[in-house]
Amino acid sequence: MRLRIACLLTLAVIAACAGSDTRDRLLVSAAASLTDAFRDIESAFETDHPDVDVVLNLGATSALREQILEGAPVDVFASANTANMGAVVDAGAVDGEPSIFAINRLEIAVPTSNPAGVTGLSDFARDELLIGLCAEAVPCGDFARQALANGGVTPRIDTNEPDVRALLTKIEAGELDAAIVYATDVLSASGSVEGVAIPDEDNVPAEYPIAVLRDAPNPEVAKAFVAFVHSNAGREILATYGFGPR
Repeated sequence: MRLRIACLLTLAVIAACAGSDTRDRLLVSAAASLTDAFRDIESAFETDHPDVDVVLNLGATSALREQILEGAPVDVFASANTANMGAVVDAGAVDGEPSIFAINRLEIAVPTSNPAGVTGLSDFARDELLIGLCAEAVPCGDFARQALANGGVTPRIDTNEPDVRALLTKIEAGELDAAIVYATDVLSASGSVEGVAIPDEDNVPAEYPIAVLRDAPNPEVAKAFVAFVHSNAGREILATYGFGPR
C-alpha cells in the first residue's frame, strides 16, 4: 500500500509540474536502463514536435507496471522485458500490440581497475567478495539469475537493488566488487566502472517492448512518439547508447 501511494504521488507531482505548460504533455514510463537514451529521444522528439512536452517517468519496470495497473495517467510504456509488458497487455491496458524496439545484453560491472580480480560469473560464488544484483522482480535481476544458472553458479548475494541504476551507482562508489548490469549501463558509466564479458552461452538477451496505453491521455501524440522511437533517428540514438536493433 505504501508503494502504491508513493508511486501515485510521484506521478501526481509530475502532472502538477507540467500543468502550467501550454504544450501537450506526454507521460512516458520507461525502464531505468533506458534513462540516457530516452533523455536524448525526449529532446529530439520535442525538437520535431515543439508543441509537445515529454515527461519521462523512469524506474524499475516492475514498479512502472504496477503504476499503470493502478491507473496512473501514462501515455507510453517502454519495458525492459516482455513479461512485464505482457502483464499490462493481459490487463487490457494496451492499445494495439506492443513492439520490440531494442535489444540489450548483460555484462559484469566492476569498479575501475577491478581490484577483486573478477574474471567471470564464477566469481559471484566467492564468499569474500561483495556481490550485487538487481532485485529478483526486476528484469535485470531476473536475467542475471538466469545467466548465473546457465553458468552453474550459485551467487553469494550481498545486496538486491531496486533497479539497475541503483546497482551501478554502488559499483561506481566502490561499495561492491561485482554486479550484473546491462552492457549499456557499463557504456553509460563512461569509464567510472569496467565491464567483464559474460559468454554468449550464458548470457540472456533482453528484448525491450514499447506500447501506447489504452487510456492514454494523449493517444495521437503517444503513437507519434512510438513511431519516432522506431524511426531511423530513434534507432541511431539507441545505438549510440549500446542498444542493438530489433
